[in-house]
Amino acid sequence: MMAERVRVLIVDDHALVREGIKSLLQDVPEIEVIGEAEDGFAAIEEARRLRPDVVLMDIAMPRMTGVEATRHIREEMPEVQVVALTIHDNEEYLFQMLRAGAAGYVLKKAHPSEMLTAIEAAMRQETYLTPAMAKGLVSDYLRRVRTGEEQTTYRDLTDREREVLKLIAEGYTNPEIAKLLHISVKTVQAHRGHIMEKLDLHRPAALIMYAIRKGLVETDG
Repeated sequence: MMAERVRVLIVDDHALVREGIKSLLQDVPEIEVIGEAEDGFAAIEEARRLRPDVVLMDIAMPRMTGVEATRHIREEMPEVQVVALTIHDNEEYLFQMLRAGAAGYVLKKAHPSEMLTAIEAAMRQETYLTPAMAKGLVSDYLRRVRTGEEQTTYRDLTDREREVLKLIAEGYTNPEIAKLLHISVKTVQAHRGHIMEKLDLHRPAALIMYAIRKGLVETDG
């Protein structure tokens, strides 16, 4: 995992949720939970005081939302990474958080390992999307390929990568894809990485442009 301990700030308006996340992370030697906050205002104050490496940020909170808090933190402390940890599995919230500067988006119903994967990705300056959200992006991408809206990058994919892409869109997990294609999970992960790289679907800027095309976010002027 990470070479040094990652300092994490947990932000959620429910004390039980904060305690649950903290108990999970305390079992990971590479991570140190250094603080908690119950709303967006407190999140900004604690980020200023503690300078965490990663903030796990809820979205719907009183006084100030996670979107607003993320925007403030990223503008004032760009070295601090933010990962959304939320119940909201819709693209509008996803793109709001990405526009605000979040490096990841994880659903609370996800397996705890996803949260750790998102933290690792944030520390590498990469973007992590929960598979359910990535599935939606890929499915829409394939729809655009079929209708002729998107062809250039699709042509860059190998036949195997196109197979994997189709299975991702259909909601199959990495182990399931490996079994279906008679390859290793590690190979599936490699194909997935190459696909996202070629399609540029994992970078915040590309995701935001995708959202603008779909009318999910507004542009000035």
